[in-house]
Amino acid sequence: MGAMVIYNAKAYLERGRFAQALLIQDGIIRAVGSNEGILAAAPDTAQRLDAGGRTIVPGFNDSHQHLQMVGELLGSIQLLGADSIGEVKRRVRAFIKANRPAPGTVLHGMGWNQDYFGDEHRLLTRRDLDEVCSEYPLILERACGHILTANTAAMKRAGITESTAPAEGGAIDRDENGRLTGIFRENACQQVLCIRPPRTAETVAAQLRRAMDHAAACGVTSVQTMDLRPADWRITLKAYEMVQRRPTLRVYHQCNFMTPAEYQAFLDAGYRTGMGDAFHRIGPLKLFVDGSLGARTAVMRQPYRDEPGTRGIATLSQEEFNELVQMAVQNGCQVVTHAIGDGAIEQVLNGYDAVCRNGENPLRLGVVHCQITDRPLLERFVKNHILALVQPIFLHYDMTVVEDRVGRELASTSYAFETMRRLGIRTSFGTDSPVEDMNPIDNLYCAVTRKNLNGGPTTGFYPQECMDICDAVDAYTAESAYVSFEENVKGRIRPGYYADLVVLSEDIFTLAPDDLRKTKVDATLVDGRFVYQRVGHTLL
Repeated sequence: MGAMVIYNAKAYLERGRFAQALLIQDGIIRAVGSNEGILAAAPDTAQRLDAGGRTIVPGFNDSHQHLQMVGELLGSIQLLGADSIGEVKRRVRAFIKANRPAPGTVLHGMGWNQDYFGDEHRLLTRRDLDEVCSEYPLILERACGHILTANTAAMKRAGITESTAPAEGGAIDRDENGRLTGIFRENACQQVLCIRPPRTAETVAAQLRRAMDHAAACGVTSVQTMDLRPADWRITLKAYEMVQRRPTLRVYHQCNFMTPAEYQAFLDAGYRTGMGDAFHRIGPLKLFVDGSLGARTAVMRQPYRDEPGTRGIATLSQEEFNELVQMAVQNGCQVVTHAIGDGAIEQVLNGYDAVCRNGENPLRLGVVHCQITDRPLLERFVKNHILALVQPIFLHYDMTVVEDRVGRELASTSYAFETMRRLGIRTSFGTDSPVEDMNPIDNLYCAVTRKNLNGGPTTGFYPQECMDICDAVDAYTAESAYVSFEENVKGRIRPGYYADLVVLSEDIFTLAPDDLRKTKVDATLVDGRFVYQRVGHTLL
């Protein structure tokens, strides 16, 4: 790979420090400095690219998402942004008309959120789905991925009857007459999702390629993704091996196994945290202990304010969780755990306390989401240096419901990203895509303004938790690299680091926070190669 100089740039090195030019060779940043110095030091054969004064930041590293599901969603019924039940029905009809699925094909979509519906403020039911689609089995997952609605044909295909009991750690809703509504929650979702055709390495590879193209367009150069599950992890790994022959994205796997037997089979195959290469590595065991706030399945220490009959749904008991954490640690493996409610976060910290000795956390155990907190709970993170993998973009929706769910006092200390930073908690950013879009700019906007994507509330949602842009960018780059033990090669623009870079249309470090969403990704480089350039704004 030849040498390349990018000059006339504003390259972010760290708070208060920028460089004009970079020298890249063999996929590695070799030098940073002034235009004059770097151009003089570059080999005569080096390609020279004028950045036109544009800002360059390290490639964004999404610390938690679902890459394969992103690719799957891009090829299915897309429901993000649907503002009514009528709009959901319109999109389903349009998908069927455009794709003309073969008889019996299981149709799938994701992204709806009843809190955005303007016609009827409620969950979708099987009657809604039957009205628009009775000839195909149809499954529509809520944006959070913790609730789905199935039509009658899908339930029949799955063998669901009025006498079917929910899987442990799940729920199947019934109406006032005790009849099935088609709504499935948490672990019960798999009782319907099981009717989807088995994945093949080829179909998964196609989904991954779509998702990787989307990541490149977003300026995302690394993902920490939960794609490996008990049923088909071997197929998924094979698909990754296929697409990573021509890599455009660095992948760190969060491996989801929820029983000792499932996890032991993965360990017996020889997999451990850190195995792999610079583009494809095994990461932590990924566990779930609760659901989502929107679905009221996040586990709370006190009953929900707007539904006092529930505290959420626990997907693992404390004993089950502890056993899995112990297995991972004994095998030298990292653990990150989905925990949204304060009750769930407390459970996770209890389990981590049992394996973190003398305040040390060498395996970098972490909590994914970490939404509903008070100050004492956050201080427990500090005690054992537990990592927080958070998603500021969740504020866009959650600020509309969190006070109803948990009350103003607890809401005021939740999504406490600036407090986490001040306490010294290692805090990284992700999107949980496709729950939210992978777009880092919107994620940064929510972190620094505490506003939704429509610009409200005017003063921000508990604005004392606003981060500044440098800390936010660092959380999306350097801190995410720390999660995957790569802080010495990734997340900064420094000599010896990977040449994973993003060229931005605006100077986000001087732009007014409210104007941040004007920013576009003009180009994305991975390993010193362009993997995306915006039409009309190229460097080449």
